[in-house]
Amino acid sequence: MTTDHGTGPTLTTGERDAELNKRLTEELVAFNTTATGAADRGTFSVKVTDEADELVGGLAAWTWGGLCGIELLWVHGDRRKDSWGSKILRAAEEEARQRGCDRVVVSSFTFQAPGFYQRHGYVETGRTLGIPGGHADVHMFKSLTERASSELP
Repeated sequence: MTTDHGTGPTLTTGERDAELNKRLTEELVAFNTTATGAADRGTFSVKVTDEADELVGGLAAWTWGGLCGIELLWVHGDRRKDSWGSKILRAAEEEARQRGCDRVVVSSFTFQAPGFYQRHGYVETGRTLGIPGGHADVHMFKSLTERASSELP
């Protein structure tokens, strides 16, 4: 939908615009760097494939100012018993350390895996209520400078 206000700016809504998303990211990174002095360190992923090159699981994350943010972590249901989630998470934490991060944040819906992250030393810092079905989005934090005693080996 486009709203034209005559001679002024035009407001448009619709499906996600990849070009707009790229520009907004660039602008916010520049603003954040100026405001904090912390430079953007980028994004990374962890990927596991089987012998047939089929996806077993993976993780997508970003790093900025000594903080790592896990955006997505998924493991195929048939492979979860093989501890791939733990292996992927540990690999991501090590990559974050190598990139100069000393802490990690992640969120997980209550019907997903907050207990998994807590077993790996993540601590709940808050919740966003109102997820369909009476669920919540659980926000968690972990320091990478010390291993929590509750973290799995």
